[in-house]
Formats: sequence, C-alpha cells, structure tokens
Amino acid sequence: MGAGLLAEAMRLSGARTKKETVNRALREYVERRRRTEARLRHFQAAQDGGEEGFPRQHRAEKGLGADVLRW
Repeated sequence: MGAGLLAEAMRLSGARTKKETVNRALREYVERRRRTEARLRHFQAAQDGGEEGFPRQHRAEKGLGADVLRW
C-alpha cells in the first residue's frame, strides 16, 4: 500500500489511524458493491418481468408485501 495513498485517504476520510482508514475504506467499498449488485438485480428483474419486474424485486428486497407499495 502506498504511503501517499494512505495519507490522502486519511486526510479525505478524517480518520486518525491507519487501521481506521482501512476499515472505513473497506466499509465504503462493500456498501458501494452492495448497491451496485442491487441495481443489477433490479435491472435484470425489469428485463425479465416487464413493467412490474422492478417494483416486485424492490418490494421483495425491502420485505414489503404487494399491498404496501404500488408504483
């Protein structure tokens, strides 16, 4: 890991230690990947299920029943 990269990450994140910087970076990466994967699932559901595909997938992931959320 480059010292300059770590120093910049610490400055940008406001972290005070290297460990805190790495933990924040990993947490941010995982959250971003989860959102990306969710978007890809929604896109695929829309392709597979027509107009109702995305809302159905969204309700399923949020644990909402069909009667709770209408698009």
